[in-house]
Amino acid sequence: MDKGAISDILGEIATLLELRGDNPFKIRAYQSGQRALDTLDEDLGTLIDEKRLGDVKGIGKALTDKIITLHADEPLPFFDELKASIVPGLIEMLEIPGLGAKKIKKLHDALKIATIDDLTRVCESGEVAELAGFGAKSVEKILSGIKNREAYSKRHLWWAANETAQPILEGLRSLPQVERAEAAGSLRRKMETVGDLDFIAASNDPEPIMDWFVGLPDVQEVTGHGKTKSSLRFESGMQADLRVVPPEQFVFALHHFTGSKDHNVAMRSRALSLGYSLSEWGLRKDDREEMAVDSIDDEEQLFKLLNLHFVTPELREGLGEIEAAEAGELPELVEVDQLKGVFHNHTHASDGENSIEEMTQAAQDLGWDYIGLADHSKASFQANGLDEARVEEQIKKIAAVNTSGKFDCHVFSGIECDILKDGSLDLADETLEKLDYVVVSVHSSFTLSEEEMTARIIRAIEHPCTTMLGHLTGRLLLKREPYKVNFEKVIDAAIANNVIIEMNAHPWRLDMDWRHWRKAAGKGLLTSVNPDAHSVSGYKYVAAGINACRKGWLTADSVFNTWSIEKVRAYLEKS
Repeated sequence: MDKGAISDILGEIATLLELRGDNPFKIRAYQSGQRALDTLDEDLGTLIDEKRLGDVKGIGKALTDKIITLHADEPLPFFDELKASIVPGLIEMLEIPGLGAKKIKKLHDALKIATIDDLTRVCESGEVAELAGFGAKSVEKILSGIKNREAYSKRHLWWAANETAQPILEGLRSLPQVERAEAAGSLRRKMETVGDLDFIAASNDPEPIMDWFVGLPDVQEVTGHGKTKSSLRFESGMQADLRVVPPEQFVFALHHFTGSKDHNVAMRSRALSLGYSLSEWGLRKDDREEMAVDSIDDEEQLFKLLNLHFVTPELREGLGEIEAAEAGELPELVEVDQLKGVFHNHTHASDGENSIEEMTQAAQDLGWDYIGLADHSKASFQANGLDEARVEEQIKKIAAVNTSGKFDCHVFSGIECDILKDGSLDLADETLEKLDYVVVSVHSSFTLSEEEMTARIIRAIEHPCTTMLGHLTGRLLLKREPYKVNFEKVIDAAIANNVIIEMNAHPWRLDMDWRHWRKAAGKGLLTSVNPDAHSVSGYKYVAAGINACRKGWLTADSVFNTWSIEKVRAYLEKS
């Protein structure tokens, strides 16, 4: 079992212990263990093999034993028994917004509820409203949450969330009462998926702003309408919160509601070490009532006050960014305008919507110096994949476009070649050798074991014609889980064979996951930000790919398609 899956289990154990009413210290131990795994830089298997896992802060002996068991894919009786000890309906109740484990346990203990139907009944009967700590408004929210729990619990692609957020942000900034406004939360951190939208506005006159916000179009439900905070849900199921703060508190609130929990803990700890108390309300000196500073203009000043270099929002995940900011070792992250072209794109020769000429013109309009066209190979029959004869015909068409004099943008001839179940490639070597580059991808047989899938991909990487590995795990965010693969082994094989692993920039993919890139780039792995465009409109997805690269601490040096056309051509001719 990989680190991410083990982390999820530790988090689930903490929640189940809370539902059962266990010792708070025991609950916190599992939460700490989960955070420790999430922020682990070293390979988990290596730590286990070298018997150093227990040296990691936050992982004690009991947790060490459990993690080793899970990593070996062995049963964990403690976890199974814990799950069996909890009434299944109580676990389902965790899907109801605002109803955490502590409240669920209280309801269960007091009213003996065991299912969501039971909860609905006691809410409607008035029994919940009579419990201390609940009341009529709580009942209203619980019933509303039950009704809409499927929509409420749904996450959204960053791309879709951003499309919803930008008009709201523009509208806020246009209001005369608003001095400043920003989106915060996971949207601002450019996470691949977003749970809800958070907006922060600066104003001394919040009520008209709140009235405007709850009156937005497509609002299905207003779940809160206060003087300084309101919450609502759109027909799409996406939720949004707006907080209005006095202008002098804006920067502090924006920072607080942007950072992950771990980032904010690290920042508060940093502030305490310097004699400050940091919160969303401001910065106090030595816990005194008065503020240490009346106001600051931007977040750069906040970080400077704490003797830190500015940490861009994408890096605020509690993954060592504070230490790097203190040491002056934060990277100069890649920018979208540094891209000079893209390589994984499809034309109507396979399953794309546009011709070679149309794809080239659109790339030139974006200011790119080159593009690569990589239609599907024959095994992807559902995508009208190309056999050897059609590939060679496509090569001739691309050459004709390049010699036509119509475009300044150069077109490289490529293919997205299927990796077959045994790791061999889908096209004959003599055909592959005629192309400028080859992207190899898995499109079938997703259920292989981790060992089989890893061997399959590595065999394809070792093929002398392979240039790039496409969408490493085959995941479709919010739709399809990634297939099992050993990242470390694939990354090492790619480096050893001078193969690029793409950052598939399609918003449904964003694959390879940003969490692996910092370490991989440190070893020397190159990526190419590829939109997997199936039309000219698909080129815009590079923005999502750059978001993921930035979250992975990548600089332009690690991104192949920031290179000049001369350097790219030399690389492709050599490889």
